[in-house]
Amino acid sequence: MKDAREILEKVKNGDMTVEEAEKYFKSAPFVDLGYAKLDYHRKVRTGFPEVVFCEGKSDEHIVSIFVKLYEEDGRVLGTRATQHQYELIKASLPKAEYDIVSRIMKIEQEPQSDKIGDIAVCCGGTADIPVAEEAATVAEYFGNYVRKIYDIGISGLHRLLSHVEDLQSANCIIAVAGMEGALPSVLGGLVSVPVIAVPTSVGYGASFQGVSALLTMINSCANGISVVNIDNGFGAGYIASQINRLAERK
Repeated sequence: MKDAREILEKVKNGDMTVEEAEKYFKSAPFVDLGYAKLDYHRKVRTGFPEVVFCEGKSDEHIVSIFVKLYEEDGRVLGTRATQHQYELIKASLPKAEYDIVSRIMKIEQEPQSDKIGDIAVCCGGTADIPVAEEAATVAEYFGNYVRKIYDIGISGLHRLLSHVEDLQSANCIIAVAGMEGALPSVLGGLVSVPVIAVPTSVGYGASFQGVSALLTMINSCANGISVVNIDNGFGAGYIASQINRLAERK
């Protein structure tokens, strides 16, 4: 959906009639495709466009949704995509890109050179990188400057401590960890900025596919920690983007 301010400016300058503008705004807040209701108005309301959760969607639906969103905004972001889905999208939209690690599929306009703020994305071990990469890629897509600090789990605390100055200068921190999920608690005691904890499903049997890390993070005694769902890198990247925007606005 075009920016609302752009439409209003056109009316103000006489480039668009009031009737044309009224017709345009009546198309909000969504377009009904029958199997999906595309929320073209979301960027106007929230500042961020709708993102596609690709997992579980049929071939026909994923292609149609991506094409429609691209036609409307010129850029699209999809999470939990497969190589197969990427090949389908690529056939219709040659500009599509896919990262096999984060499972992010996206189409961007011109690369954004003016990234704002400072978000630190950390993870406990290399097995947590796919979720950390999802968070980092989402934050970058939304225009944020992101620093990646990987493999700083607490079993080698000196690795984390060597990055304390960098972490303390960030506007917010995303902490991704599996196993016992202690990384966010340690970070929370070292910095004065919000820490977004992301439990991952990495770990042996008693970790219960991330439930152990989730419970640790929810029960943290460190202040300033919020927790998203297991493996939810997208949710962490989104919240970090909101925090970063607020910090830069000030």
